[in-house]
This record gives sequence, structure tokens and C-alpha cells, in this order.
Amino acid sequence: MHDLGNMNKKNHKIAEELFKTSSQKHFNKNEVEALIHTYFSLFEGVKMDRNQFRDILHGTFNMTEDLLMDRVFRAFDKDSDSYICLSEWVEGLSIFIRGTLDERIEYAFTVYDLNGDGYISREEMFQMLKNSLVKQPTEEDPDEGIKDLVELTLKKMDIDHDSRLSKADFETAVKTEPLLLEVFGPCLPDEKCATLFEEQVFHSKKF
Repeated sequence: MHDLGNMNKKNHKIAEELFKTSSQKHFNKNEVEALIHTYFSLFEGVKMDRNQFRDILHGTFNMTEDLLMDRVFRAFDKDSDSYICLSEWVEGLSIFIRGTLDERIEYAFTVYDLNGDGYISREEMFQMLKNSLVKQPTEEDPDEGIKDLVELTLKKMDIDHDSRLSKADFETAVKTEPLLLEVFGPCLPDEKCATLFEEQVFHSKKF
């Protein structure tokens, strides 16, 4: 019991510090403390690695696409050390669960820009759409159908007509038609999963 009290005090202190220094804007101090409690109870004080993070994306947020889960991990892992530290966990979830449209646009673009060059190319679109579309046996060449889909997407979203999507293209298109936010595959939780996560972490403190 004494250890538990010490741990709660420690979590409270870490939460105070993280709340002051973190860039996140959507969690209050108690919620930050609950996220810290969850992190430590899941990983017992060690940093979260890629596989552990993927398990959470799959088990809690119903994500199944390997390529996109890897890209979500990279979006959370701001310092690119292949681990999600406490501040990355809190800041990443702030946008993942409660982000504004602008924050989610920025996040989704980072996820979809596979090589990090500031553009979503035809090849990247093809790769993501090929991976995320339901595989159904058909007599037609599925690659041709995906290529057609890429062209349709470019026609709708490529505002400056340079055959690739810049962040400005992506933002303009999504603000015009918000359903395009996850056009290349699911990279954000649906409302049901996000609400369930919040209930488990913030209200029951069991996860």
C-alpha cells in the first residue's frame, strides 16, 4: 500500500511537470496523470516499443493495416528513437483522440507522406490504397483499379496540378470535404473506440 502511495505521488509529480512543459492542449492535469498511470501500468516503467504500440493500435483502436500502424508509430515518435516516451504518448494521444481539424490534417499528412519529403506522391498513394482496400478476388487486374483510384484522388485533391499532393493541397481538399481526411486509409480512431479509451483511462483508471 505504501508503494502504491509512493507511485501515485510520483505519477502526480510527473504529471505536474509534463502538464507544464508539454505542447499538448487537450488534456487537463488529471487526465495527463491518468495517461501516465496507464503508461506505467502497461509497461512497468520501460519505454514503449513499436510492437507494444502496435498492440494498442490493434487491440484498443481496431487498426489492422501494418503500413499505417507503422506510420502512426512514427508520427508519435517525434525524436525517432524507435520508442514512445511519456511525453510522446501524451502529446500523440492529444491529437489522436481530441485533435482539432487542423491538428488532424497535419497528423494525417505526416502519416501518409511515407518518405517524409513533404509530398504524397502517386507511388505512395498507390501503396497505401493497395494495402488498405479489401482484397477481393476479381478477374480484372486489381492494380489497374487502384491506379484509376489514384487518378481520381489526384483530380479531386491536387489543387496546383503538379501530380502530387503538398500539405497545402491536402489541407484545402480536406477543409472543403472533411471525409477526405483518411482518404488513404484509417489513421485515426473512430468515435466509439476513442470514447471507450477515454472512459477506461479517465473514468475507471483501469486499462
